[in-house]
Amino acid sequence: MKPSSSWHALGRLLRYARGYRSRILAATASSAINKLFDIAPEILIGIAIDVVVNQQESFVAALGFVDAKEQIVVLGVLTFLIWAGESLFEYLHLVLWRNLGQQLQADLRQDAYGSMQQHDLSFFEGRSSGELVSILNDDVNQLERFLDGGANDLVQVVVSVVAVGAVFFVISPLIALLAFTPMPIIIWGAFYFQRKASPLYASVRERVGTLASRLANNIGGMATIKSFTAEQYELARLVDESNAYVEANRQAIAVSSAFVPIIRMAILAGFLLTFIVGGLQALAGDLNVGAYGVLVFLTQRLLWPLTRLAQTVDLFERAMASVKRILDLMQEQPGVKDSGTLNLPQPLRGEVVFENVSFTYPHANAGVENISIAARAGKTLAFVGATGSGKSTLIKLLLRFYAVDKGRILLDGVPISDVSLKELRGAIGLVSQDVFLFEGSVRDNIAYGKPDASDEEVERVARIAEAWEFIDKLPLKLHTLVGERGVKLSGGQRQRLSLARALLKNPPVLVLDEATSAVDNETEAAIQKSLARIAEQRTVIMIAHRLSTIVEADQIVVIDQGKVAEVGTHSKLSAGDGLYAMQWRVQTGQRKKKWLAFPFR
Repeated sequence: MKPSSSWHALGRLLRYARGYRSRILAATASSAINKLFDIAPEILIGIAIDVVVNQQESFVAALGFVDAKEQIVVLGVLTFLIWAGESLFEYLHLVLWRNLGQQLQADLRQDAYGSMQQHDLSFFEGRSSGELVSILNDDVNQLERFLDGGANDLVQVVVSVVAVGAVFFVISPLIALLAFTPMPIIIWGAFYFQRKASPLYASVRERVGTLASRLANNIGGMATIKSFTAEQYELARLVDESNAYVEANRQAIAVSSAFVPIIRMAILAGFLLTFIVGGLQALAGDLNVGAYGVLVFLTQRLLWPLTRLAQTVDLFERAMASVKRILDLMQEQPGVKDSGTLNLPQPLRGEVVFENVSFTYPHANAGVENISIAARAGKTLAFVGATGSGKSTLIKLLLRFYAVDKGRILLDGVPISDVSLKELRGAIGLVSQDVFLFEGSVRDNIAYGKPDASDEEVERVARIAEAWEFIDKLPLKLHTLVGERGVKLSGGQRQRLSLARALLKNPPVLVLDEATSAVDNETEAAIQKSLARIAEQRTVIMIAHRLSTIVEADQIVVIDQGKVAEVGTHSKLSAGDGLYAMQWRVQTGQRKKKWLAFPFR
């Protein structure tokens, strides 16, 4: 992080928060008025000394209150009003700043999350979930902590310098100059430590993200860690990441902690100059005793709060490092633009056409090249091929998780790049091999795409997906909790819920990416029977490794190294000597697998 980037980040934050301008002004005004009331008692002490010493010739007497007792009463009333005003505006600035912090951090988190959701899959594949969670949670909270206290401190330091300085120059310009002598040192120190601390706190935020990523990955992979008895190995890796975070903080703390002792000595110089020179002037009769008391007390009121500047700068640097990460996330542009304005024809027939489609993953050589395939409306198209051949890539391109490099994909004759992502993805149901269930009930997960679905609708699609048999045996049936990521269910059960979830959406195009890979043979056979009903009046695109699941497909496409190798029906392809026929013979026991150079699994 460059030295000036903290101020740049502050400017970016203020531009983002321009809708909060009135709240910021109100909070700032409350902080300023509170500080003015906070300074006033020191002035009253000096005036009280002046009343006791000079009585009828005091400053208060000049206002029309000649009797000394009357003057004391007046000062008492003023003291009450000042303390009441200070308490009122302290309450106001606390409420205003803290509520501002709460609302702003909520908006930042929501906007950052909303912005993050607009990105294509390459964005998420290039970042760990722990890093993103750290930005949305810890970094946003860091800004809130600054607004809860640091913002008020900054305002009040400025008000103290201006207000107290004005009083000093009115009473004694000479002593004002002496008292303000340490100010250049204090200001230089604040900016010097800010420049030193800025890159250190940027490093701290990076370490936070790395540590959060390690924790998230390890918790998610706990079963694998335990199965390999790798607990000590993972603990050692976590210790390394944790120690790196501690070291980054140690360096930042070493810089910020040096600020207070240095500033304290500068403050002492200003105080001694005021104390000695003012005292000598008072003894010589050149300075009113009450005014001398005001100067002595206000010197401390002016300078001592500056020792907190170190904590304020510390909070500021941490907050601006976090703000930069949050706003950088929000301003990063998605690779897939959601700029389509055309509507799909209704009712949608579901014809999918790939026209000379080519795509290469960023920073990799894998992808697909010059793919031309047509999935006829209401028919079943199956993709087969080795792992990494490009089958799933075609599905991701169809859903516009990525944008094609060349060529185009059409849905009922409309280029999908010209259709909004919401309308496009609303027309396609996806059942992925890597099933993700949300924490909640069975019903919540099935009805995820249609929350207002009735229990009868949910049960109907569960029966079609061969899921009702196990759901009916659960303790609370549809209302049974599945746990985080569906951990309380088996792989086959999760996959059947995923199929039911897609069916409830009732899409014109249904994509099954190894939808039966985690089920047993009996359940697979039952699902195969259901596919006839599932495929009625909709286009089905299947990816399969078990060739037995696609023998009834209207068209089978063999993908090899990102290119179309074969196209045909099962009977045609299995009768030949191509890649499909070789794998079919292996899976049906007609050939030994070691003979095959092109395994589909």
